[in-house]
Amino acid sequence: MVFKTILVDCDADEAVVHRLKLAVALTDRFGAHLIAQHARPPFVAPTITDSTFPMDDLYRAYESEITGQQSVAFAAFNKAIKGQAIAAEWRLADGYSDSALVIAARYADLVVVGQRPPAPAGPTSTPSDLAETTALASGRPVIVVPHGGVSTPPGKKIMLCWNASRESTRAATSALPFLKSAEEVIVLTVDATQSSSGHGSEPGADVALWLSRHGVKVKVQREMSPDDDVGNVMLSRATDYGVDLIVMGVYGHSRVREFILGGASRSMLAGMTVPVLMAH
Repeated sequence: MVFKTILVDCDADEAVVHRLKLAVALTDRFGAHLIAQHARPPFVAPTITDSTFPMDDLYRAYESEITGQQSVAFAAFNKAIKGQAIAAEWRLADGYSDSALVIAARYADLVVVGQRPPAPAGPTSTPSDLAETTALASGRPVIVVPHGGVSTPPGKKIMLCWNASRESTRAATSALPFLKSAEEVIVLTVDATQSSSGHGSEPGADVALWLSRHGVKVKVQREMSPDDDVGNVMLSRATDYGVDLIVMGVYGHSRVREFILGGASRSMLAGMTVPVLMAH
């Protein structure tokens, strides 16, 4: 797995500067091509309108708002790439940001999105569940950037959350470019039990051996969750170990357009303070 095309969601939220900064740094590190995509949502006419608000006025207000958001996002993109020796392009997509990003992600190796903010600072057309929707629906690894940003690019000390599932296998494989260059990788298992169809006789040992054959500097840490809150255990250990990147599988299923996440995934996305690379 190599990252040769990196896609970043470029909305008008003030936190876009953080994910653009990280996306540019990763593009430079991996010699990749960067695509910054901004989505323009369609105009939706109200089903019932007051005659005091003509349709033309409503459409002009819509155009003014989305044009303003586009200008803000484009300015942030230009500022992020200024003076950088990377290949980068700006792309506009007509449609809702979640569906547009999922489609574009199928032609990228890595997607960079932002963490759901505690409260939007201003009007935005970006759905609050964009990160999890993209990870669950695109088939691509997604890096979620904390809404407060990061001081240094991630990948020096990594924690791989491992439960011997298909999703965690997918995440570990997708993260190999990071894992192979890390100074230390901690394989964390929580409440792991021996199983012929999952963990071996020593939970975490099998994946550690596989990673070591890739040249990864790895150690295994086994933990228990007394209150069954696996997500909080992972967050606590990430802080204790001082990691700068968390790798995990994201779990969920679709119900029409609603995605239901597992408890650990929800806890991680809500409480993360370092980037999280997740895959489904």
